[in-house]
Amino acid sequence: MNQIHPDMQAKRTPCEVWTRVMGYHRPVSQFNTGKKSEHYSRKHFSECVAANHHFLAAYAGETACTV
Repeated sequence: MNQIHPDMQAKRTPCEVWTRVMGYHRPVSQFNTGKKSEHYSRKHFSECVAANHHFLAAYAGETACTV
């Protein structure tokens, strides 16, 4: 795991994480214990642009593009 130099540790500032809940945004720090646990156990993903092209091609009746 990465170690932070003690001099740099003193210069760090906390980062507030916000997420969308029930149609509006709010900071995770204001969640109750159960909601925080659920939030941190979520699996995050990033959509691949190539996968989006394949999805659009499949559902638009076109042939899938090759990447």
